[in-house]
Formats: sequence, C-alpha cells, structure tokens
Amino acid sequence: MNKPLTIKDLPAGERPREKLLTKGAFAVSDAELLAILLRTGARQENVTRIAERLLVEFGGLVGLAALLPQELERIHGIGPAKAVTLTAAMEIAKRLSSHTPAERPVIRSPGDAAAFLMPRLRYESREHFMALLLSTKNHVLAVPVISIGSLNASVVHPRELFREAINHSAASVILVHNHPSGDPTPSQEDILLTRRLIDAGQLLDIAVLDHVIIGDGKYVSLKEKGII
Repeated sequence: MNKPLTIKDLPAGERPREKLLTKGAFAVSDAELLAILLRTGARQENVTRIAERLLVEFGGLVGLAALLPQELERIHGIGPAKAVTLTAAMEIAKRLSSHTPAERPVIRSPGDAAAFLMPRLRYESREHFMALLLSTKNHVLAVPVISIGSLNASVVHPRELFREAINHSAASVILVHNHPSGDPTPSQEDILLTRRLIDAGQLLDIAVLDHVIIGDGKYVSLKEKGII
C-alpha cells in the first residue's frame, strides 16, 4: 500500500512550514496555510494539491468556512481529524474577525503604498520584493514576499508573483521592493523587470498598477516618474 504523501515529501523550497518560518505568515498563500493544517496528503495526491483542490472546489476560504465538519470529512483526502482541525481554524478566524471591525487598508496612491510598507522595508539589509495584492476597490488582500535577494538585487519570476495574485483572487498588483542603500532611485534592471511583469499581467488580466521602490524614509514610484 502506498504511503500518503506528506509535507516532508515536498522539495525543501516548496514546504509551507519552512516558508512560513523563513518569510513570515504573510508570505504564505491560502493553499499553503491549508496544507500546514492538513499535514498529510493522500495516495497519489500530496497535501498541497489537496489544499489547492479544496480552494477551487469550494470557492476559496469563504466557501470552506461555510461547510460543517460532517461535510468536510466526506471529502476525499480529509476525514474526521482533518475536518475538525479545519473547522476549528475557521472558527478562530471568524471570532477574530468579529473583534476587528475596521476595513482592510485601501491603497489610493503611491504614497499610500509606500507608507504601508515603509516600516517593514526601510531597514532591511537585503532586497525584499513584495506585492500589494488589491481587490477591485483597491483594498489590500495580502502582501506576500515574492523574493528575498542580496544587498543590491533580487530575482523575481513572473510565475511566483502571479501565482500569489491568482491564489488571492487579486484584481491588480502594486510591486514594492526596497533598496538597502537607502537610495530609492530605480536601476535599469528595476525598470526592465517592471515592464516584463506588466506584460505578464496583461496576459492574465491582472493589472500591474505601479512599482514603488522604498529607501530610507523616501520612495520612488515608477508610475509617478512616468517610467511606466
């Protein structure tokens, strides 16, 4: 009998637990959070694939949260123990939301984007490339870390950015990264990368609205500068 696939069976770079520990909870997708809760997969289907299937089948976390534990446990790859774990996690989220009546932040300008992430990025010693994932009304849905680079560069692949955007059902994206030197002046590489990501977003119908570069207490918006 084949052994169920677990998170440990995944390549190190794809393990949700390790990603959460190294990059922070905000960098982990909905599917990866579910995979952490589920812990193990089923024969011929690893735990991450089960999590992705659940999100697609039930319309995301909101749809899952509406299911009773008895409904969850009948789903292939879940069972009673995992159903109880998911139900408990969803109930915690509901109770937390009842104590946080404030709406999600709204990003109306490059200044809003810079102010939102300046405290997070201005003192980082390496380049962190992040994305503000926005709803149709520009509410912040999530702020994943797409890449962590060196002192002066980070490698960003379109598939990593737009995987996060699709997982969070984002309508648009604002790119944000820091310059550890403190000088937010965009490099030629920054400009070329931005244009590449804009082109990729157009194919997926996910607009890249801007690229904001964070320095030490100051920022540059490629949109405001007329570069894009």
